[in-house]
Amino acid sequence: MAAPSLISAVARRLEGKVALITGGASGIGECTAKVFAHHGAKIVIADIQDELGNSVCEAIGPSNCSYVHGDVTNEDHLKNAVDKAVATYGKLDIMFNNAGIVDANKARIIDNEKSDFERVLSVNVTGVFLGMKHAARVMVPARSGCIISTASVSSTVGAAASHAYCASKHAVLGLTKNAAVELGQFGIRVNCLSPYALATPLATSFVGVNDEELEKAMGVLANLKGVTLKAEDIANAALYLASEEARYVSGHNLLIDGGFTVYNPSFRMFQYPEDS
Repeated sequence: MAAPSLISAVARRLEGKVALITGGASGIGECTAKVFAHHGAKIVIADIQDELGNSVCEAIGPSNCSYVHGDVTNEDHLKNAVDKAVATYGKLDIMFNNAGIVDANKARIIDNEKSDFERVLSVNVTGVFLGMKHAARVMVPARSGCIISTASVSSTVGAAASHAYCASKHAVLGLTKNAAVELGQFGIRVNCLSPYALATPLATSFVGVNDEELEKAMGVLANLKGVTLKAEDIANAALYLASEEARYVSGHNLLIDGGFTVYNPSFRMFQYPEDS
C-alpha cells in the first residue's frame, strides 16, 4: 500500500510549500512559477513587469499565486515581497533569486561604461544578496528553507558573456557558497543554477536575434547535440533543488549545460567523421 502514496508525493513534489520568485513575470521565472504551482506550491511573483506578472498569476490561478511589484535593487521592495509571502500564505519555504539583466554586448573592455557595469551588478549581485538576506530573516526562525539563485555557465568560464555579466555570475556563486555555510546550521539549503544559453527575452536582447536564430546558433556551439535547452529544463532543475529529493544538497552549483563547461575544443579530441 506504500507505493500509491509514494507516487502521489512525487507527482506533487512541493505540496504545501510557499515560493517567492523574483523575475517571475517572464522567461525562466515564469516557467518556474508554473512548474512550482503545478507541483502544489503557493507562489509569490516579484517583478517590475506588472502587466506580465499579473498575467502569469491569472494563468496560474489567483488562489495559488500573488504578484507584488519588486525591484530587486530596492531593499524595501524585497522586504515587502518576503513579508507579503508570509502574510498571504503563512510562511516562506523557497526563495528563488532569478531576476537578472545583461548589458550591451561590447567585446572590448575599454568600450564598456562604468554605469552599465554597476547597473548589472546592482541587479544580478546586490539583488541576490538582498533576496538571500530577507529570505534568511524569516527562514532562520523557522529552522528550514531553501534558497536558489540563477547563475550561468558564466559563473565558471570566461568569454561566454560580457565582463559585467561574467563578474556578476561569479559573484552569485560566491554568495551561494557563503550563504550555504552560514545558513546550514539553521537547516536552510542554498544552491544555484547555471544554465547554458537558451532563448529567453534576456538572451535574445543580448545577442540581437530572435528565438529560432539563437537556438540554432547555440545548438552549433553546444557540446550535447540533439537536444535544445528550454526554460522548462531550468524550471525542472529548480524543482529538484526545491524538493525534498534534494534535502541534503547545499552549496551546489548545478550546471545545466550539456557538458559545455567541461569541453575544451582546442585539441579537437573525440571528433567523429560526420557520416559515422
